[in-house]
Amino acid sequence: MLDKIVIANRGEIALRILRACKELGIKTVAVYSTADRDLKHVLLADETICIGPPASVKSYLNIPAIISAAEITGARAIHPGYGFLSENADFAEQVERSGFIFIGPCADTIRLMGDKVAAINTMKKAGIPCIPGSDGPLGADMNENRAIANRIGYAVIIKATGGGGGRGMRVVRGDKELSSSIFVTRTEAKAAFNNDTVYMEKYLENPRHIEIQLLADGQGNVLYLAERDCSMQRRHQKVVEEAPAVGITEALRRLIGERCVKACIEIGYRGAGTFEFLYENGEFFFIEMNTRIQVEHPVTEMITGVDLIKEQLRIASGEPLSFQQEDVKVFGHAVECRINAEDPISFLPSSGKITRLHAPGGLGVRWESHLYAGYSVPPFYDSMVGKLICFGENREVAIARMKNALVELIIDGIKTNIDLQLKIMHDDRFQQGGTSIHYLEKKFDL
Repeated sequence: MLDKIVIANRGEIALRILRACKELGIKTVAVYSTADRDLKHVLLADETICIGPPASVKSYLNIPAIISAAEITGARAIHPGYGFLSENADFAEQVERSGFIFIGPCADTIRLMGDKVAAINTMKKAGIPCIPGSDGPLGADMNENRAIANRIGYAVIIKATGGGGGRGMRVVRGDKELSSSIFVTRTEAKAAFNNDTVYMEKYLENPRHIEIQLLADGQGNVLYLAERDCSMQRRHQKVVEEAPAVGITEALRRLIGERCVKACIEIGYRGAGTFEFLYENGEFFFIEMNTRIQVEHPVTEMITGVDLIKEQLRIASGEPLSFQQEDVKVFGHAVECRINAEDPISFLPSSGKITRLHAPGGLGVRWESHLYAGYSVPPFYDSMVGKLICFGENREVAIARMKNALVELIIDGIKTNIDLQLKIMHDDRFQQGGTSIHYLEKKFDL
């Protein structure tokens, strides 16, 4: 087992990793920016190192500083969490070249899955169903691009090959919009990802967002841990996640899960990973693979009893998976609400000092957050400040517990989206289940 790791992240995921390390007897090194010296995991870590000023590019995206922290402290591995450098192939490569273990897949795998066109082509070869599309990057010839769009059939969506997080995509419903949409998407992609390559896919009108959680030990053993429904989204950003997904039968779960396992084996995957699909009319269509732990991983943990962070650490230590597919049992239902520090009307981030905090409790209630009374939320980072997860023996119980937990949750001093989450929990269509990825924006005019 690893003896010491650097946690190259912040906030709730950094605290989540630290807790898992403590349970396994692994010492932790917290790296932090000058704005984050009072973060909960920084106060609890065995060692701490400041790696730069508040700006992410000078701290949490500063590769030399993070690797230096590992060298100075004698850590053996680096856990990137999610966001920041978690899917940066160059970072993974430099970590390994410097003699440390990157807690995640190898750099070549991250690079392959990070290029959406290459990932789609790889999945097709592995037998994973994909959305009809351009089968490669779009060129400069607009006549050819129009021919591709007409072959696919409008509406289509233009996507950046290096995109993610809901950025770098534009829906096109006719020939007149195509040229300008490609140009604008290229421009946005260049600015956001330093890569202006784009491709085209069929735009599905009312799909759900279903994803499959995988674990692979890099020694030929791969497992799937059921699915999550992440269809409650605003501007392609997930708001509510749940597991398992309503309407997905055990037979369908096994079918798509086994295909994902096969794909992982073929690409030599190692660590925790997630296959993301659009699901419409009983069919799955691959959109991307996330080569890291997901924000929504707790709902999978709640219904399977598997600690995904601990499994990441064990895999990075060179241990094979300690259980087999038949050992994975799905029980009950879990719902997760992302709690964001943001204005409930404008959705602009909200920063400030937490003057009062009351975390909900009770059977089946889990609160993942770095907040505490007296802590000041800085204005420099992602607005998510916590995740509220509720589990029940069925979906109705999980939702009922979530309603109660949201009412109990008090965060004073900043603005949050708690009221929006309550509205979602009380919404009739959400309670029925199976809504599309467009439902939330249309229902609440977001």
